[in-house]
Amino acid sequence: MKAIAHDTYGSVDVLEMRDVEQPVPGDHDVVVAVAAASVNPYDWHLVSGAPLIARLAGRSLGFGFRGPGNRVRGWDAAGTVAAIGRDVTGLQPGDEVFGWCDQDGAFAEYVRSGGGTFVAKPANLSFEQSAAVPLAGLTALQALRDEGRVEPGQHVLINGASGGIGTFAVQLAKAFGAEVTGVCSTGNLDLVRSLGADHVVDYTTGDFTRNGVRYDLMVDSAVSRTLAECRRALTPEGTYVVFGDSGGHWVGGFRRVLQMRLAAPFVRQEMRSFVTAARGEDLIFLRELIEAGTITPVIDRTYPLAETPAALAYLEHGHARGKVVITV
Repeated sequence: MKAIAHDTYGSVDVLEMRDVEQPVPGDHDVVVAVAAASVNPYDWHLVSGAPLIARLAGRSLGFGFRGPGNRVRGWDAAGTVAAIGRDVTGLQPGDEVFGWCDQDGAFAEYVRSGGGTFVAKPANLSFEQSAAVPLAGLTALQALRDEGRVEPGQHVLINGASGGIGTFAVQLAKAFGAEVTGVCSTGNLDLVRSLGADHVVDYTTGDFTRNGVRYDLMVDSAVSRTLAECRRALTPEGTYVVFGDSGGHWVGGFRRVLQMRLAAPFVRQEMRSFVTAARGEDLIFLRELIEAGTITPVIDRTYPLAETPAALAYLEHGHARGKVVITV
């Protein structure tokens, strides 16, 4: 089968299309014929090997210390079940599914993953739309519901509202009954409004940390302001939830986490960071909201499998509106 693979860390230039062996399911595995995959910043980090501190976590985060722990990347996928292991229940060959990949990568014609990582895809979405959901949708859901403990009537700010995670976060915050402010650039204001935001802030002309408004909860996927500035925009007992800080080649997002831990004993505001948990029940929860018409994935553009390096480069540099998808 065809797959996008790499043997060393580096820029997207290390990626190449290869013929690799088609996976065979183990007893607890499912093999999916991939129709579409989506690109996440996580994939770019695994290709580049940055930040360097993440390599110390090794395979628990998908890294190898000297080289990639897995030669094929891609976390999100949607497609058709091709084969199942003898101990897999709830899925059959031919089922249309979406989910995440915990063994092989999704930038390939077939992917093998553990049982429970794929569920029936939303009936009202295409494969491309379904592939856009898992990592970004789960991150937005867990940031708001689990870490932020959002409540109806709260004033919630989403910084990075037009990005892959932000577009889900705006819609989910509205679904949870919050009053939502989205921060984005001029060209994305209408998009964020269309997702349900009650207020929008154009960061090129305005500063949400200095406009006098205070928020009960801030979900920060852009990490474009200092921690002190973000705290200034919160109520005295507000909650700040962060993820996705690139933070440089050495420590990446751990820099913001360290700042938060140092400040935590001296403030009443809650400051939280987290690693997205891959939970099938949360993916089913998102599917139910999608099928009800409550949330819809936003796709910026699609690339064929052979152009996966260009898709990763665009995600890194292009300020994507919503998700970037690979069609297989």
